[in-house]
Amino acid sequence: MKKKLSILFLSLFFFLFLNVPRSSSDELADISKQINDLTGALNESIKATKPLESQLKALQDQVAGIKNRVAAIDQDIVVKKKSIDDGYKNLAKQQVILNKAISGYYIKSYYFSPIMIFLSSTNASDLTRLLAYQRVVTNNDKIKITNIALAIQDLENRKLQLEQEQQKLTVIKADLDVQSAKLDKIVAGAKDYQSKLSGQIAQLSAKQQEIIAAKQGSLNLPRTAAGTASFCTDDRKMNPGFTGGFAFFSFGIPHYVGMNQYGAYGRAKSQDYKTILNAYYQNINIECRSLPSKIAADGYGELDFEDYIKGVVNKEMGADLSEALKAQAVAARSYAISYTGNGTKSICTSQSCQAYSDSRRGGASDAVEATGKNTCGDGKGEVMTSNGEVITAWFASTFGGYAHRSSDQLPNADKTSYTKNFADTTGPVSSFSDLFEKAYDKDSPCFYSAQGWRNDYGKSAWLKPDEVADIANVILLTRADSSTGNHLFQLDKPNPAGTDNWDFEKVKQELSKKGISPFTTVSDISISADFNSGFTTNVQISGGGKSESFSGSEFKNFFNLRAPANINIVGPLYNVERN
Repeated sequence: MKKKLSILFLSLFFFLFLNVPRSSSDELADISKQINDLTGALNESIKATKPLESQLKALQDQVAGIKNRVAAIDQDIVVKKKSIDDGYKNLAKQQVILNKAISGYYIKSYYFSPIMIFLSSTNASDLTRLLAYQRVVTNNDKIKITNIALAIQDLENRKLQLEQEQQKLTVIKADLDVQSAKLDKIVAGAKDYQSKLSGQIAQLSAKQQEIIAAKQGSLNLPRTAAGTASFCTDDRKMNPGFTGGFAFFSFGIPHYVGMNQYGAYGRAKSQDYKTILNAYYQNINIECRSLPSKIAADGYGELDFEDYIKGVVNKEMGADLSEALKAQAVAARSYAISYTGNGTKSICTSQSCQAYSDSRRGGASDAVEATGKNTCGDGKGEVMTSNGEVITAWFASTFGGYAHRSSDQLPNADKTSYTKNFADTTGPVSSFSDLFEKAYDKDSPCFYSAQGWRNDYGKSAWLKPDEVADIANVILLTRADSSTGNHLFQLDKPNPAGTDNWDFEKVKQELSKKGISPFTTVSDISISADFNSGFTTNVQISGGGKSESFSGSEFKNFFNLRAPANINIVGPLYNVERN
């Protein structure tokens, strides 16, 4: 009976307060096991000379999860303690009832003794009736006494269990503090390692960035929406003449700042131009301002300002949706005013500024007039301002589903309050397949493409497994010894540092000398990404019984230095394909 009451009480308590099937003791035992497992994992990480960021993040998440569970159990104990305290308070009231019940029981036991009943009975019928009454009364008293005694015992058992749980919780909290401190130390060590690695890479950054910029420049990637079709091809449809190879596909093409032109086209199907502009720029006002009457355009001399804007919209925006053209007109007008200091200096007519053509088409001209004199009056037009100043309204063809801040993507650009990092999609994205479905600029030919090519292998960007293995080995060697960097440029061009380039076999030999197992081939590559902000975060490479993890930026930098011809990863978000 006592065991059943205890089980019933505990079941009811957890249903009402925790709504979980296990007791706190079971939960604490489970947490203790997790902490032991975590301690083992931490010790393994401590032994590792270069713990991976992903492993550390998993351990941090595990500790955070355990702490949350401990906090919940801690709160559970508070509730339990209050319940027990309330029970004891209620028991004080029951004590009066208990005393009366015990006293009454003994009095009635004496009064209803068989001799007393016999002496007081006048006949057999009275005797039977009195004996039955005696049983009922004394049984009621027994039930009262028994129930109160069980309540006291249950409270004592619960109090003992609570004290045991508190003791376990105290030990677990102490263990968590110790393990958290160890983890913090590991994280600090890992960050220090990353800092040192960044420092090592930075020693070569001037030469590396120069090479990378020149290599990317040789792609001649278009920035205008009107020029993308002939520059971006889908290498998945190309046959390099071998199988088992890998190609790295970038989402979008530089520079990812401001207005996404293909994204504006996608939005224009359901949004007006002001909504579009407010999607791509933040902290802005769209307002009418007086415009300079003339602008000096390189190669074209002095032009009427609004006529120049018509030429920009015509050249830059291939789409004929009027709301997209209006958004382009306001952005082009704002950029021109900001760049030229309100018409006080000339502006280039290439993609380095704004592409311009002296040809015209009706839709583009109509969009300029609709956001200019038709809305604001003669000599005026709509522009975007932030803090009272006309903004440098950057824009480009295709962002691959994500816009980024100016200071993150444009060389020498100041940090601005009006550019932002955000997912340019119709809804939340949690995978590459989501992105293909939801990105506003998904219809661009350059939305997803492998950039660069070489004369061999079908003029494609496909790499053989050993070429990817070589890139991974180059990263491992640079991590171990940054002084080797001058030997690790791409193999099909002269070494820009004036020394010899180490080929695949030489790099493997150097790694082996340092006690590092090199990749001999690559059989699998997996990519992880942050789909909130649009960055490839991790590249996991496996092959020949070996597996290594590289950060997205680390792999991209060395890929662009080592990959042949002008094959490039051009954006912050990229994926891998296999043929």
